[in-house]
Amino acid sequence: MVEYTGRNAEAGDDSEGQGRAEAAGRRDLAVRAAVGQGLLTEAAPVVALLDVAGIRASAAALHAAFAAVGAPGTRVLHAFAVKASPLVPVLRLLHAEGIGAEVASPGELGLARAAGIPAGSTVLDSPAKTPAELREALALGIAVNADNPQELTHLDALTRSAPTRSPIGLRVNPQTGSGSIGALSTATATSKFGVALRDEGARAWVVQAYLDRPWLTRLHAHSGSQGVPLALMAEGVRAVYELAEEINAAAGRQQVDTVDIGGGLPVNFASDDETPTHAEYARLLKSTVPGLFDGRYGLVTEFGRSLLAKHGTVLARVEYAKSAGGRPIAVTHAGVQVATRTVYNPESWPLRIAAYDAGGRPKDGPDVAQDIAGPACFAGDVLATDRPLPLLERGDLVAALDTGAYYFANHYAYNSLARPGVYGFTAPATDTGTPTGTDTETETRTGTDRTARGVRFATVRAPQTVAEIVAESGGGHPDALVRG
Repeated sequence: MVEYTGRNAEAGDDSEGQGRAEAAGRRDLAVRAAVGQGLLTEAAPVVALLDVAGIRASAAALHAAFAAVGAPGTRVLHAFAVKASPLVPVLRLLHAEGIGAEVASPGELGLARAAGIPAGSTVLDSPAKTPAELREALALGIAVNADNPQELTHLDALTRSAPTRSPIGLRVNPQTGSGSIGALSTATATSKFGVALRDEGARAWVVQAYLDRPWLTRLHAHSGSQGVPLALMAEGVRAVYELAEEINAAAGRQQVDTVDIGGGLPVNFASDDETPTHAEYARLLKSTVPGLFDGRYGLVTEFGRSLLAKHGTVLARVEYAKSAGGRPIAVTHAGVQVATRTVYNPESWPLRIAAYDAGGRPKDGPDVAQDIAGPACFAGDVLATDRPLPLLERGDLVAALDTGAYYFANHYAYNSLARPGVYGFTAPATDTGTPTGTDTETETRTGTDRTARGVRFATVRAPQTVAEIVAESGGGHPDALVRG
C-alpha cells in the first residue's frame, strides 16, 4: 500500500500562497461590502456568502487533477454531491464549469434538473430508492447505482418491462475501516450502504449477479469522508477496482466499463490552506491503483464538501456582549440553525471564526479568550468556546469560515429561526488581499471603500420570511386539530 505522507513539495509554491491571499482578500472585501451595500442589517442579522471565483477555481482544479493522471481519452464524470449544497444556482454554476450531479432523493434530482444538469451527467445513489424513483431515473436515462440485492430485483423487473439507456451499477462496501468520525464512515464492517464485500459469500454473489445481468456495467464504492485518511480512501478504490477486474475476467469481456469511486475528500478546517488537494488524491490513486487509469475504465467521482467548503462564509452581527464566570460571551445570530454539526459535535467539526468591526473591517486589538454563542434557546448553542479573538462588542461582526458546504444550505429550524439569505459574490482583484485606492471620507460615511464597492452580489436564496415559516408550519390549517 502506498502511504500518504502529507503535502508534496509542489503544494507550497508561491502561486498557491498567492491564491490563498487572494481568496482571503476577496472574503474581506465581501464582508465590508455586505455591510456597505445593506445585505447585513438589523432585519437580516445573518447572511451567507459564496465566493464565485473560488468555486470556479476548485472545479478547474478537480478537472485538472484527474486529467493529469488518466490516459488520454479517459471518460471522467465529476458529479457534485448535491447534499453538500442543495441550491439550484450553485448547481447551475458547477454545471457551467463541467460538473454533473450526484443525487440521493427525488428532491435532489428535482434541484439538479432545475439547474439544467442533463440526465447523462446525473447519478442516482440512495440506500432506500422506491420503485417510483427507479422508474423515473430509468425513464430519464440517469445512471443508477443499486444498493442491495432487493433493489436489483426491482431493477430486473423494470428493465424487462421497458428499455432504458441508463447505465446501471451496484454499490459495494469494501469494509476497509472507519475514519475519526464514525457517523461519516461509510466503509465500516457494518455500514448500511451497499453490499458488504467481505461478508461470507458476498463477493461470489456479486460476481454471479453481474454474469446474470449483462446490463450491469458499473461498480460503485464510496469509502471517504471527513476524518477518513487518504490512504484508507485509496484502499477502498483499490478494492472496487480489483472486483471489477474479477468480474470482467469471469465474463470473458469488459462488462464493467465504469468505476464510480465516490467522493469524500476531507477538508482542512484549521487554516486557509486547501489541503489535501484533489491533485494529491488523484496522484495517490494513480500510485495505488494504476490499472484504473490506463484508459480501460471510465471514471465517476462524487466530491461535495471539498469543492465548496473553503468558498463560503457565514456572517453575523453581535447582538450583545456579556460575560459569565469571568469569560466574555459574544451573542450572535449564527448558531445551531446554520452550524448544526459544529454545535452538537464541536470536537469533530471546529470552525474558524474571524472578527470584524461594525463597518466590516478586520477587528484589531489583543486576543481575549471568549465564547461565540448563537441565538437558540439551549446552552450548547455555541460556535466557539474560549476562542482567542479581539474582544467583540455589540454591533461587531463574526464570520464563520469554511462554511460553503453543508452549513448554510442545510438549515436546522430550531426555535423557528429563519433560513439566512445566501449571496454569491465577485470581487475586484487585489495584489495582497489588502484593498487599495480607498476613499477615507466614503469609508467613514458608508463603512465601505471604492474597492469594496466593486464587489457584486447575486441572490442565490432570498432570506426566509416569518410568513414563510408560518406557512410551512401548518399556518394554512390552523383549525385542523380542533374541528370535530
